[in-house]
Amino acid sequence: MIQEVVERKPVRTISLAELRDKLARHEPLKLVMTLNEWAYRAKHIPTSLHFNNSDEMQAALKKDEEIVVYCSNVSCLGSVAAYYFLVDHGYTNVRRFAGGLIEWEDAGLPLEGDWAVPAAASSR
Repeated sequence: MIQEVVERKPVRTISLAELRDKLARHEPLKLVMTLNEWAYRAKHIPTSLHFNNSDEMQAALKKDEEIVVYCSNVSCLGSVAAYYFLVDHGYTNVRRFAGGLIEWEDAGLPLEGDWAVPAAASSR
C-alpha cells in the first residue's frame, strides 16, 4: 500500500493563500477534512465537510465540482489517500491542501469547532 502511494502520479495541491482567497470570495468548492470525527469536532477550517467513510463522501460530492482535501499537516496521509480515492473514482477537479489544519492555524486564520479560539480572543 505505501509503495503504491509513493509510485503514483504527483498530487495536485493548493496553497494556503489560494485556499484562503477562494474561501474569502465564497467560491463554490467543497473543502473536506479527512481526519476523524473527533478531530473535526475539535477544530476545522470553516465550511469544511467531514465524512465517516468513502460511501458518504461519494454520495455528497459531484465528480466535476472543485474539491480540496486536507488533514493535519504535510506528513498526514489521510488527505493523500482521500485524494487518490477521489481521482481513482473519476473526480476531475481534486486538490490537496498539504499544510492542513496546522498551517491554517499557524497563519492565524479562523477555525470552527469545540477547541477553536474565537477570533477576538486570539488577537489579544
